[in-house]
Amino acid sequence: MMSTLLHLDASARPGSFSRGLSARFAAVWRAVHPDGRYLYRDLAADPVPFVTEGWTSLCDAVLAAGITDGFGEVVTTSAQREAWAVVEPLLAELTAADTVLIGTPMYNFSVPAALKAWLDQVTFPRMSLRGRRFVVAGARGGTYRPGTPRAPFDHEERYLRDFFAGHFDVEDVVFVHAELTNALVDPRLADRLDAHEASLAAALERLAELAR
Repeated sequence: MMSTLLHLDASARPGSFSRGLSARFAAVWRAVHPDGRYLYRDLAADPVPFVTEGWTSLCDAVLAAGITDGFGEVVTTSAQREAWAVVEPLLAELTAADTVLIGTPMYNFSVPAALKAWLDQVTFPRMSLRGRRFVVAGARGGTYRPGTPRAPFDHEERYLRDFFAGHFDVEDVVFVHAELTNALVDPRLADRLDAHEASLAAALERLAELAR
């Protein structure tokens, strides 16, 4: 069976750390799976629209019909058709993948709006993606490791882990973070530059291992 990787990037920066991390995983994965299918979506350069009233109406129709696939069968209004035109290709990519790779920075203790918009669109409705692997390649300006002062403010990893488990029934979720990226620009973190570089090197190596 052909393996399929869905690769998403959410950073607003073209040369961001999270993009570099996700690219590392993707490059190794593609080398290991030369015949695999590779799907890529840049959520910042080509943003997914926010959900609309048509989307909520379509969700209601799907839930009322009690169906778990073939959602297009309940499309009846122009607003629903517009919503389905957005959702359908996103769901097709997601359900085709056996590995989902997400490159994302932490913005304000959580995920970028570009990633949240994608997540909102594909919760349509809840469905089981059990058996698939989700890999999150993240970058943070500070450090949020367990036991650090800012650990309680990490609403990014907790949110994504809960989302994947609660909406998709996925337990195989791996997070790999490069931390202290602000050490490169914030004088207050200048003494943490070595720690940042060690974190980045470890993240790149870990992602290469996961992709093999």
